[in-house]
Amino acid sequence: MSIVVTGATGHLGRHVVRQLLEKVPADQVTAVVRDRDRAADLAALGVRLAVADYNSPETFDGLFAAGDRVLLISGNEFDKGRVRQHTVVIDAAKKAGVALLAYTSAPESLRAALADDHRATEEVLVGSGVPYVLLRNGWYHENYTEQLAPVLEHGAVVQAAGEGRVSSASRADYAAAAVAVLTGEGHENTAYELGGDEAWSFAEYAAELSRQTGREIVYNPVSVEAYTGILTGAGVPGPLADVFAGVDAAIAKGELVVSTGDLSRLTGRPTTPLAEAVAAALKG
Repeated sequence: MSIVVTGATGHLGRHVVRQLLEKVPADQVTAVVRDRDRAADLAALGVRLAVADYNSPETFDGLFAAGDRVLLISGNEFDKGRVRQHTVVIDAAKKAGVALLAYTSAPESLRAALADDHRATEEVLVGSGVPYVLLRNGWYHENYTEQLAPVLEHGAVVQAAGEGRVSSASRADYAAAAVAVLTGEGHENTAYELGGDEAWSFAEYAAELSRQTGREIVYNPVSVEAYTGILTGAGVPGPLADVFAGVDAAIAKGELVVSTGDLSRLTGRPTTPLAEAVAAALKG
């Protein structure tokens, strides 16, 4: 039996692999990667590497074994048919007879276009007969704290989220929830709504940045159309800019407020405060 993590060289995947090694021996962990060279750090930890690509179904032939526990981390290639990609993994898992397949989805409350692929993947997974866990991850602190350069340069947080609030948490928090499910018992055929303990607004985020930098940083709310234009002007591809702007519109409607407490319950600790994530990002 192996615990298998797909997308293991991504930001979330690396957190999951490293946290798994605090719970289970390295020889029980398989990291699925597209590029073996990018996974040298994971190989050095002693985990098994398997090379496979969501776009090449044949690469998943024989990758899973009966009894495996699998984490399917959703793909980020929005233009390549993510539902089809995820179905490749689900089909291979079903054929192998895995014991559990956990999928990183989106909160039930999110109605933005970003969630469409997640809903469709959930339908495929639930209908497959494979024992499943839906990890409906909310937004990550890092979606913002890793993009501080333009904010600090212009002294402004620019978003199209109005006065909406976000229940974000750190990638490490969401990874800990995945590890709890992959190494625990009694999670089969369950959906968890995951988000940070404290929801915050972008005005509060700007105020926190001001406090920690000693500079005046303001929140400048703009329209969805203006924000899309800002993103494309900064070189973000059109389809991806539409996704990000759509998420902001959803935030304005309250769709990324998750108040279940599932994340802190699964991990057994409070979620990482936004202020802590800001401090870490500013330290670089």
